[in-house]
Amino acid sequence: MNKNQFELIEKIRKAEVQQSERWVNYWNDYSNFHTWQFWVVLAMLIIPLIALLLFIDRRKIFQLGFYGYGVHIFFAFTDVIGVSRGWWIYPYKLLPGLPANFALDASFVPVSYILLYQYTLNKNKNYYIWLLLLCLVFGFFIKPILQGIGLFRFGGKENFFLLFILYIAVGLISKWITDVFLFLSKSNKWSLLHRKTRM
Repeated sequence: MNKNQFELIEKIRKAEVQQSERWVNYWNDYSNFHTWQFWVVLAMLIIPLIALLLFIDRRKIFQLGFYGYGVHIFFAFTDVIGVSRGWWIYPYKLLPGLPANFALDASFVPVSYILLYQYTLNKNKNYYIWLLLLCLVFGFFIKPILQGIGLFRFGGKENFFLLFILYIAVGLISKWITDVFLFLSKSNKWSLLHRKTRM
């Protein structure tokens, strides 16, 4: 590492420490346990997880969990890009050290997708139609509500259509990756069975 690179990386590191300190100060002033926003964000984390424990189909728990983990990863990834680019921000954090969108990324959105995916599997419904409906609800109903009550804020021009497209992309990628792994799992079982019958 040359001197210029070292100085630049040190500036970036110090700026990140300062930003973290700003979030702690902001949380103490505006987002702490004494605000109603904190309790709404906490409810968005806990209530969906309780619903998932109560309603998840345990016969398909690994498939649903794999799919839901994909939703969590890809949704968190798109949110990180949106926040870091300044496209939007979440003004209230559960804790200062956590991402501001933690409750949505870790619980509310993945659980909604999991329960929808489970419904389409168990009722033999078209996943893509139901995904489109869910994304319409998230993009044009839930996010505007969150914006209206101050839990979500665009950094510049409002673009709920972009959010809608991102919600669709998350659902498609998660489903397709799950399908690939299900296919690989079944093809591996078939090849093992084929080997046993040849012996």
